[in-house]
Amino acid sequence: MRLIKSETNIDFIGKRKLAVIFSLAMILIGVVSLIAKGGPNYGIDFAGGMLVQVKFEVDTNPAEIREALAGVDLGPIGIQQFGDEPNEFLIRTQTTSAELEGLAQQVDVVLEQTYGSDRVELRRAEMVGPQVGQELRTKGMLAIFYAMVGILIYVTWRFEFRFALGAIVALMHDVLITLGLFSLFGREIDLPIVAAFLAIIGYSLNDTIIVYDRIRENMAKNAREGLPAVINKSINQTLSRTLLTSGTTLMVVLALFIFGGGVIHNFAFALLIGVIVGTYSSIFVASPILIFWENWRPRKEPQTDEVAEEVAS
Repeated sequence: MRLIKSETNIDFIGKRKLAVIFSLAMILIGVVSLIAKGGPNYGIDFAGGMLVQVKFEVDTNPAEIREALAGVDLGPIGIQQFGDEPNEFLIRTQTTSAELEGLAQQVDVVLEQTYGSDRVELRRAEMVGPQVGQELRTKGMLAIFYAMVGILIYVTWRFEFRFALGAIVALMHDVLITLGLFSLFGREIDLPIVAAFLAIIGYSLNDTIIVYDRIRENMAKNAREGLPAVINKSINQTLSRTLLTSGTTLMVVLALFIFGGGVIHNFAFALLIGVIVGTYSSIFVASPILIFWENWRPRKEPQTDEVAEEVAS
C-alpha cells in the first residue's frame, strides 16, 4: 500500500535551514521554561512524598479539602481535580518525613469525619521516601544515557560514525522537545514518563534507520548525483512507509490520550508528542546532519594538508 506516488520529489533537504531554526526555537523555549520553573516538575516517584486519589459523593472544592486536612501534619500540600469526574481529587505532599506509612489512612479518616464515611472513597495511595525518589531519578537518567550510548555504538557498527552522530542528535532533539513541552504544560515527570522517553527513542531510531538504510543503498547506486540529491531521493522513497507507520501509531496513541483516563494521560501525552517529533526528526534532523558533516569535513582536511606541507618544507 502506497500513500505517496513513487515519482514524488518533495525538496525536504532544501528546507533544512528552516527546520534547524524551528528545532532550535522549540528547544530554546523548552529550556527557558525549565529554567524559569526551576527544573522539571518531578512526580512523587522522583521527588518523594505521598499522593492520594479521593472520590467524593458530595460537591466540594480544593479549599474545603485543604481546610478539612488542616489538622493532619502533611506540610505543604497540593490539591487538584483529577480526570473528568467533578468531585475526584489528587492530594499531593512532598513531605521529607520518613514516617510516610499510615498518612494515607489518616487522610482517609479525617475526610470521612468531615464529609461522612459513606461519601469518601480512597481510590489510590502512593508513597515514596525522598532517598528512594532520588535513587529512582538517578537510575531513570542513567537508563536514557545508556540507551543513547548503546545506539551510538550500534549505528556506528551498522553504518558509519556520521550516521550514528545524526541518529544521536535526532534522538536528543526528540527528548529535549518532549521534556520542554512537559515543562510548558506543567506535566509531571515520573517513572512511566521515563518509560515513554525510552519508547520515543526506540520509535524514532527505527524510523531513522529505515531512512538511513535507503540513503546508504542509493549512495552506492547514485554516487554521482551528490549527497543532497541522494538523501532527498531516499526520504521521498520511504515517505509512504513513514506516513503509514506514523499515522497508524498516532491514531492508537491519540485514542489512549483521549479515552485512556487520567492515570495514563501524561504517558499518552509523551508518546503523542514523541511520535510527531520523532517522525519530523527522521526527515529534517537526522538526514541533514549527514550533509552538515560532509560540508564540515572538506574545510578541515585541506587545513591539515597545508600544515603537513609546511612541516615537510
